Amino acid sequence: MQTDRKQTTILIVEDDAASRALLVSYFSSEGYHVLETEQAEDLVRRVKDEQIDLVLLDINLPGKDGLTVTRELRAESKVGIILVTSKGDEIDRIVGLELGADDYVTKPFNPRELLVRAKNLLWRVHDSQQLKMHHADPDVLRFEGWQLDCSRRLLSAPDRTSERLPEGEFKLLQTLVSRPGVVLSRDQLLDAIRDREWTPNDRSVDVLIGRLRRKLKDNPAKPAFILTAHGAGYVFAGKPD
Repeated sequence: MQTDRKQTTILIVEDDAASRALLVSYFSSEGYHVLETEQAEDLVRRVKDEQIDLVLLDINLPGKDGLTVTRELRAESKVGIILVTSKGDEIDRIVGLELGADDYVTKPFNPRELLVRAKNLLWRVHDSQQLKMHHADPDVLRFEGWQLDCSRRLLSAPDRTSERLPEGEFKLLQTLVSRPGVVLSRDQLLDAIRDREWTPNDRSVDVLIGRLRRKLKDNPAKPAFILTAHGAGYVFAGKPD
């Protein structure tokens, strides 16, 4: 599906002028409305006021760092967030995902790869919006009083409180809930949540599982929904409604 790029706004937050100019050129040439800044002050307000759809965020910024900004953005907004990190920042990448980033790329990166990742994230967001508009009865997964609205990435608790999940959390939970009782390896779950090459020490799945357990109010010491199959992966133990 092609998004209406003239109505899609991307904000590039990068303090290196050359890197920022390159990214602005790439995304502008693809028809996106591109904004840029070298610092992250007042970013939450900008995202709301300027209706930004996606933020490309360098972690290593002067002043307020990218991880702090990620936490602030996710607390106030569901904007797409792609972190730009250095090769040696594995811990920062994990923390960034835990704080709610949707994806990351490492420097030095191929700008075309970043462009593709951004397109994929934007397409998924717009697809969800279109499903919401065109289907009166969206695809909803139900288990033990919980609901996962797949058209909106919306997780609703039995007490009717709800939260829109970041892309990674949503895809992981959808994969698990759709296969109750089936042990899924980390390899399978990585394939489900990310269009990227992975390494044997990639802990992204474990980070996302921890976040989902907290949102499902699942006691990590004795979880009822997402169980650890030691040496094998994870299994969803909830009963479909």
